Amino acid sequence: MALKDLLPGKLGFGTAPLGNMFRDIPEAEARATVDAAWNDGIRYFDNAPFYGAGLAEIRMGEALADRPRDDYVISTKVGRLILDEVEDVSARDLGEKGEVFKHGRPNRIVNDYSADATLRSIEDSLKRLKTDHIEIVWVHDVAQDFYGDEWLSAFESARKGAFKTLDRLRDEGVIQAWGLGVNRVEPIELLLALDEPRPDGFLLAGRYTLLDHERALQRVMPQVAARGLGIVVGGPYSSGALVGGPNFEYAPATPAILGKVARIKAIADRHGVSMKAAGLQFALANPAVAAVIPGASQPSRIAEDRSALDEVVPLDFWRELRQAALVHPSAPLPGNA
Repeated sequence: MALKDLLPGKLGFGTAPLGNMFRDIPEAEARATVDAAWNDGIRYFDNAPFYGAGLAEIRMGEALADRPRDDYVISTKVGRLILDEVEDVSARDLGEKGEVFKHGRPNRIVNDYSADATLRSIEDSLKRLKTDHIEIVWVHDVAQDFYGDEWLSAFESARKGAFKTLDRLRDEGVIQAWGLGVNRVEPIELLLALDEPRPDGFLLAGRYTLLDHERALQRVMPQVAARGLGIVVGGPYSSGALVGGPNFEYAPATPAILGKVARIKAIADRHGVSMKAAGLQFALANPAVAAVIPGASQPSRIAEDRSALDEVVPLDFWRELRQAALVHPSAPLPGNA
């Protein structure tokens, strides 16, 4: 099934914050955020064992336990097993994501993209999520930002293990779709170049945003659209930088990025456009994009995201962004601006 047909709506919920991303989030606040998403009508929830070493899945499982299972779609990820034993959280080697989940559970995280680990990871996720099935499985982080020079060997391990396993599970009807969940364009290019296996789509975080879209636009979006696959855009606000936050790509934003944000914001302010609306609507204007999943750790953020999606943005705003060379010349814009 095409990703666009499988996903219930353009706005999903990215649950990384529920894993205590960047801060220690109280249980009540995490629960209230999931409830707010549900009450808003959001029915697609993306998760991963990596988020707080299982914490996000546990919290989401609790929050959705009493909801009718047929009413919503879950995606989660494989590639990392969460063990019962604990480890020194500060000693973990998590590539560029070292500090992101230091407030999560201290359970040991093991990277493993083999067939056996893929099956075990899904089993473990089912337990944490308190469900008997998962619709979409993404292979997590087989990319440079996590593995550096070793990323191709991680990809190769996944090609022999996780990819084939997920292809089979999809064909058997155990899951409905699979693909990569990554923060880089190159692994998607590599997988699209293979004859086998046959992914259904991709979760691409941070690479198709107002602040950073050129490479994805040129290298993967046309192929994805041509094949009838879909992209779920994660991190549409570029780790918060687009909406005034201090971080870009999980790290402090550079002066160049902050300068670009300021230029976009000046145009947005002139047209009375919110930066969230600019970010979400830009991503969704690309025909390859099936949904956007901004993360939220506070209930109020859900309402902001929904109103940003519904906000009426004048075409002149997009035209001015194009004229100022703040978006790529060939990037699709809302209303064909």
